[in-house]
Amino acid sequence: MAIDFKQDILAPVASDFAAMDTFINEGITSKIALVMAVSKHVVEAGGKRMRPIMCLLAAKACGATDLESHRKLAAIIEMLHTATLVHDDVVDESGLRRGRPTANATWNNQTAVLVGDFLISRAFDLLVDLNNMTLLKDFSTGTCEIAEGEVLQLQAQHQPDTTEQTYLDIIHGKTSRLFELATEGAAILAGTPQYREPLRTFAGHFGNAFQIIDDILDYTSDAETLGKNIGDDLMEGKPTLPLISALQKTSGEEHQIVRSSIATGGTAQLDRVVSIVQNCGALDYCRQRALQETEAALQALAHLPESEYRQALINLTQLALNRIQ
Repeated sequence: MAIDFKQDILAPVASDFAAMDTFINEGITSKIALVMAVSKHVVEAGGKRMRPIMCLLAAKACGATDLESHRKLAAIIEMLHTATLVHDDVVDESGLRRGRPTANATWNNQTAVLVGDFLISRAFDLLVDLNNMTLLKDFSTGTCEIAEGEVLQLQAQHQPDTTEQTYLDIIHGKTSRLFELATEGAAILAGTPQYREPLRTFAGHFGNAFQIIDDILDYTSDAETLGKNIGDDLMEGKPTLPLISALQKTSGEEHQIVRSSIATGGTAQLDRVVSIVQNCGALDYCRQRALQETEAALQALAHLPESEYRQALINLTQLALNRIQ
């Protein structure tokens, strides 16, 4: 049976989600008009707000009843996520995000970087109001690790010898870590430390699967569906898992084409590289890895008591995998 995002995932926390959305808009207020305009632009670009939804569902799955603090935490997570996207677009020189012009394309790099800084600062300003030192420490450490993941990705750029382990280290920092903060943070706020580890493990594997799937779609989707340009990763010389796998599965001329494309970036050989990746078995390997990560995520959820909220997290995990099935 097909999973419906609104009905099978969002519905159990719909009212809390609406309140959280309002809190985000209140949270990005600033006395500087430009800060407000750019913040509004990037926050309203939307997306499905998976991380805050995951936070709210995790809170309910832990048995929390009054979600006022969790709504604030969910808003904080979305602010942090938006800030990382704004900075990411500057680093990658991206002009398109979620099908809309990026902040750096609409204004300029300087403005985008500074507003990204504002969103991180504002998120921590609001986090302090939750008055939970364990949570604050978790987020402080986690945010450092997210930044390290971005730097690690920058280091790996144009490096065709990047290993799968390095790739996993990169995606744990840049993608999975914020999912972990969303769910583990919910357990901390709910006062259920016994669920911290299972929720963190779930979110870590979910994030890995999610990013691997994203990297597969870079070779199988289209710009309209992706909300970004096809081949962006290759153009930037990012050795994602499809390319790392393709290097292991090819030899001779094909191997050299993939290798030199990572080393130089650009789209001169884009069609050829896409064809090689699609036909050498690399995507099959990536799908298998995404499935393994998904299964590990679902196993971790088994440690939580059965509820409609746990089921919604299971549905979300399955829906993410369905993008490549």
